[in-house]
Amino acid sequence: MRARRQLEHGGAARPDPDALLARAKQEGQGRLKVFLGAAPGVGKTYEMLTEARRRALGGADVVIGLVETHGRAETAVQVAGLEVLPRARIAYRAQVLEEFDLDGALARRPAILVLDELPHSNAPGSRHPKRWQDVEELRAAGIEIWTAMNVQHLESLSEAVARITGVRVAETVPDHVLAGADAVELIDIPPAELLERLRQGRVYRPDQAARALKGFFREGNLAALREMALRRMAERVDADVTGYMRANAIAGPWPAGDRVMVLVGAEASAEGVVRHARRIADALRAPLVALHVEQPGEPDAGPAAAPTAALRAAETLGAETETVVDTDLPRAILAAARARNATHLVMGRGRPPLWRRLTGRTLSAVLLRRAADFTLHLVPSPTAVGRAPAAPERRAFPTWVGWASASTFVLGATAIGLALDERVTEGSLGMIYLAATVASAVGFGPVHGLATAVLSFLLWNYLFIEPRYTLTIDGPQEVVGALVFGLVALLLAGTAGRLGRKARTAQARVFGLRRLVEFSRRLGAPMDRAALLALIAEEAERVAGCPCCVLMPLSGEDLPGLGLPRERQPDDTDLIIRAAAPPSAEPDDASMAAARWAYAKGRVTGWGTDTLPTVSWRFQPLPTAQGVAGLIGFRFADRPEHLDPERQRTLDALLDQAAIALERAELMEERARGAVRAEADALRTTLLTSLGHDLRTPLTGIRGSLETLRTMGDALSPEARADLILAAEEETVRLTRFASNVLDMVRLESGQVALRREPVDLPSALEAAVERVEHATGRQVDCRIAGPLPAPLLDPVLFGQILANLLDNALKFSGAQGKVAILARRDGASVLVSVEDDGPGIPREDLARIFDPFFRASRTDRIAAGTGLGLAIARGLAVAMGGQITAESPIREGRGTRVTLRFAS
Repeated sequence: MRARRQLEHGGAARPDPDALLARAKQEGQGRLKVFLGAAPGVGKTYEMLTEARRRALGGADVVIGLVETHGRAETAVQVAGLEVLPRARIAYRAQVLEEFDLDGALARRPAILVLDELPHSNAPGSRHPKRWQDVEELRAAGIEIWTAMNVQHLESLSEAVARITGVRVAETVPDHVLAGADAVELIDIPPAELLERLRQGRVYRPDQAARALKGFFREGNLAALREMALRRMAERVDADVTGYMRANAIAGPWPAGDRVMVLVGAEASAEGVVRHARRIADALRAPLVALHVEQPGEPDAGPAAAPTAALRAAETLGAETETVVDTDLPRAILAAARARNATHLVMGRGRPPLWRRLTGRTLSAVLLRRAADFTLHLVPSPTAVGRAPAAPERRAFPTWVGWASASTFVLGATAIGLALDERVTEGSLGMIYLAATVASAVGFGPVHGLATAVLSFLLWNYLFIEPRYTLTIDGPQEVVGALVFGLVALLLAGTAGRLGRKARTAQARVFGLRRLVEFSRRLGAPMDRAALLALIAEEAERVAGCPCCVLMPLSGEDLPGLGLPRERQPDDTDLIIRAAAPPSAEPDDASMAAARWAYAKGRVTGWGTDTLPTVSWRFQPLPTAQGVAGLIGFRFADRPEHLDPERQRTLDALLDQAAIALERAELMEERARGAVRAEADALRTTLLTSLGHDLRTPLTGIRGSLETLRTMGDALSPEARADLILAAEEETVRLTRFASNVLDMVRLESGQVALRREPVDLPSALEAAVERVEHATGRQVDCRIAGPLPAPLLDPVLFGQILANLLDNALKFSGAQGKVAILARRDGASVLVSVEDDGPGIPREDLARIFDPFFRASRTDRIAAGTGLGLAIARGLAVAMGGQITAESPIREGRGTRVTLRFAS
């Protein structure tokens, strides 16, 4: 976790605000005490219960929420005499499981609650899936919890435990739970003693003990687990000491334990220094902290990417990183080291300027004088073997421009002085040369300013100070003037140079902030993934000033477009260019090999790095919480110089935002896919429900009619047999219509409707539809046609099916005695066909949904139930033919529904 803060100086030492805030948070919740062991059987539960009995005898309100004795008689004895909460009973898969009763514990609210087996997974149906989540809720309620766990159940150690023991732990506890405990007590016994207890049957039953001795309980495994537990306990104690020192403003270091702090500078060797510090920390078995001190306005000593790359390397190596801002480098380092209780300081030897070495003002020399409480390690600078040649420092202008401009400033000042000679004093003429000195220092730096000052003094002395045209000074007034001029010129040159650097740094930071703000604003606009990737490539190319591309993992949908069979499975390192700026930017084969390595390892690779530095591209991963989302490639070989520091920081921040944006886009796409899956599941469920009901009813009627005809046969009268046959025929028609609707809906959803357009005579089509409906139902339908109508281009079969569905729906919801009418008229360039009924109508909130599949706006005992597909099919067929369909309700006196079709004529 990287921290960045501004150090404050002056005044008495004050407690660390973060430490005080952590204590304040703990005061508002119940305490947590964890009895930690290296393996089962070391006596965690026994010791916890023994302590609980002592506290109960002393008058404390101690309650056992849940304790697992695992058949150990010694542990069961300790439970006797203590209050035990009844367990909750949870029904699961035809059995009843007993679990810890969370609600019962909250209602009882004891002073101390003993809750064993912290990593335990609760039974399905419990409020929380894990017991440690129950503990968090109990602590939030102000209840003190005592619990126990083994070190192999820590989430961060699960992989290491699996490699050592060959057994993968299924139930884990997040590390922050143990880190947030108020007290951790280590229960430890030697592996030999634990094995002896296991052989005596004091841990498991004899049959289980025999298997355990051949598997998990080997002496080497137990020794490794014991080391993990001891080391984790040492880290816990170290964190407690550091927190106490911060909360009480105690200046460190306290030599209670070793802690290594590595100083990360802007040198190209910063990553090597970090790795060396990691080796020192491993040898001392101490935690590692990486510190970078940013000095505003100071020139950088190396490539701009060095601090960022070194800090990221430190994070990869498991170090905690921190960045502070201060103008006094040694003071900031010592303040941070004391705040972190560091005992060892590791820094690169570097190549300080000669004047610093001669005056003893190098960083190492200052720390040797002022850091008497620390052990200082100086890491020698590595050689440049195997590294890409360092690019020259980027300058605003070539070197010769600065010297030419300095000479021009001096000549200009001389020309002005000659023009004003005999009109102003010689001291005033010196001010003109001071102005030239300041201009040169501001524009090109202190070195040019100093050179301008020297040349200006010589010309001023030679041309304007008596005796003229000599480099001699006559009289005390001239001596004092010369000394003052020289001192003022030197001070102005240095000050103006620093001001110029700070102004350029501020300008670069403003540029970076503007670019980041603009990029963030554009990221907030709605866009698809392709537009997002194009935006990232465009902005990265603009900031870096070189060709850029975005590479993403290859997916199965990309294979046909690349000419590859869809059956081929993409490899984990298959990458494809998703965006580029300019569009022609494309890495060559050697660079793509570097890109695949960078994606697989999650490390910066390519030009200017330690890995494949000869390729012309540099690839930087985009890390997210789900892994590496992709790569950004830069063709830095096209640049003759490095990025300036602020531009490099802007680029790093931009890439961090790009990674977050890609992760957000992926989450949104996954959410959309989840919504589609949920909708499909809901539709499938509705379809199955409809099939189960609407198929069962006609099939039951048909089966009943046929069974009656088969069993009773000749005993039935001809009229009864005719009624049964008619009923079976009606149910068969109903079943056929239902199956046809389902198939039509499937065809519409899959886009398999084939249109055969031809001019349709609407009066004839309407009369044919009305005649078929009247013949099938025995109901009368009023058909009204207003004036001559055009013949729109429609599919006559599909149009007839639309009319049949609309009329069937109207007849069904208008009741046995209701009236149904179909009307056709012309409306400008369109023709309208409306079907009206005088039924109860449709609620306004349901009007927008009546065309959805399986939706039914009304169902009563006197209205035949339908599948809810008729209007959905009508809408799909109308849209397929280029028409529209709408519904209105009520249409008159609070009743009735009108469904209108509109087709272009």
